[in-house]
Amino acid sequence: MAGQPPQHEHFDVVIVGGGHNGLVAAAYLAQAGRSVLILERQDHLGGAAVSKEVFPGTGAKLSRYSYLVSLFPQQIISDLGLDLQLIRRRYSSYTPLPDTDRGLLVDNQDGQATRESFESVGTVADFTAFNDFHRRTGQLARTLWPTVTQPLRRRSEIRQFVADSQLWSDVFERPIGEVLERTFSSDLVRGTVLTDALISTFAGAHDANLQQNKCFLYHVIGGGTGDWDVPRGGMGAVSGALEQAARAAGARFRTLCEVTSVSPEAVVMYDGGGQTGVVVSANFVLANVAPAVLHRLLGDEPDNSLPAPEGAQAKVNLLLARLPKLLDPQLAPEAAFGGTFHINELYSQLEAAHAAAAAGNVPDPLPAEIYCHTLSDPSILPEQLRATGAHTLTVFTLQTPHRLLTAGNNSRMRQQLQDAVLASLNSVLAEPIEDCLLRDADGRLCIETKTTIDLEATLNMPGGNIFHGPLSWPFSEDDDPLDTPARRWGVGTDHSRILLCGAGTRRGGGVSGLGGHNAAMAVLDQG
Repeated sequence: MAGQPPQHEHFDVVIVGGGHNGLVAAAYLAQAGRSVLILERQDHLGGAAVSKEVFPGTGAKLSRYSYLVSLFPQQIISDLGLDLQLIRRRYSSYTPLPDTDRGLLVDNQDGQATRESFESVGTVADFTAFNDFHRRTGQLARTLWPTVTQPLRRRSEIRQFVADSQLWSDVFERPIGEVLERTFSSDLVRGTVLTDALISTFAGAHDANLQQNKCFLYHVIGGGTGDWDVPRGGMGAVSGALEQAARAAGARFRTLCEVTSVSPEAVVMYDGGGQTGVVVSANFVLANVAPAVLHRLLGDEPDNSLPAPEGAQAKVNLLLARLPKLLDPQLAPEAAFGGTFHINELYSQLEAAHAAAAAGNVPDPLPAEIYCHTLSDPSILPEQLRATGAHTLTVFTLQTPHRLLTAGNNSRMRQQLQDAVLASLNSVLAEPIEDCLLRDADGRLCIETKTTIDLEATLNMPGGNIFHGPLSWPFSEDDDPLDTPARRWGVGTDHSRILLCGAGTRRGGGVSGLGGHNAAMAVLDQG
């Protein structure tokens, strides 16, 4: 795919960045008959939605960066004819109660078992409130989800759609901490719900800017249900299916192409063959990069009035010989790890962790979440390894902002965060997780940690922010101009022929494909 492209080629659309959103846009536009070229700086496509044999000699294909799918619409899968299967998890979450052998297990298929679990942790009074809360957020999901693949609605219109004035206030006008403290009495239940507001978002429950509310909203509306699904074959299956659809439709790709500047007239790059100053032109340029990166490629002066993109997570991948033993002898590890396993995520712990990180310290204990892909989809392991009872674990930390790291301390902080994750996890297990780790072909323990600095360097995500910047509501304000297709689809820039198409679009973020879909729709609407 790499090589020396001819200079001054012209395309209908050039897409800068071959992550999953760029692939979505390429597939839609190529299927509509447009000539499309994707330029990717790495030697492979897929961006953060890739699978890799992280631990040499094991054959295990881990989802190295992204891990689950919630916001990827079935409409995109159907429109593009993707060969992609998403697996629904039976269990929603398990949250151990620190310093006890009990925990809260939320079973999507057994309401009575869930009630008994609430009783076991001494908070049965919150069971009805928990169900009612999720009934109301489910109502919100069913209302908002159909709009994310449509032109932007205005705030007042969405406000009418929601209808429930208390729900509107709770989610869109007041800090999420207020509703959680009003609704639930248990520190554990409040924390279980608050986690959805803090994934890669450094925030307190009562922050006035409501970034935590926006994060929460996107985590509960996906698919119209809020369920987080596992892609069969790992995250690489998502980008692989998109690449296949785009190629079949005639899109072209060049990897190892570092774009050095962008303008409405041309995209300039150097390629893997050593050729510099290569120029391609296009009717439209779609920027599948963070807005801050596009700003730099355009040669604009930095806008210091805007908040710097900041991720708030470290990601730890592990390959285990077996699932670890739990403190609760009555609970099967397959159930506890079958959904999202919350570690030290009481409401009070999350708030204390935010305060500690704001003061420049790694939280202790470190809040984190675990996902076991192989319980839902064992296909990512080779058959021989699968037969031994091996499993993968992905750990995603909370309240660990990019500001704690620098290029100079990244190696030390990576080890410190990894040690903190293991200590936090071990505090809720009956045995050290280290006793369960496999070793790779070189005899090294199968554990890998990626910091926000690592994401910034490898994926060109400023601040390691997986959302490419602060999240925005999935609608426009009443006074926003919606006078062009790009603005109506939430992908506009200051240049009419340069559009955003990544996670930094109005409804971007996560492995959703929405940035790519909406950018493609804006191009097609312009004829």
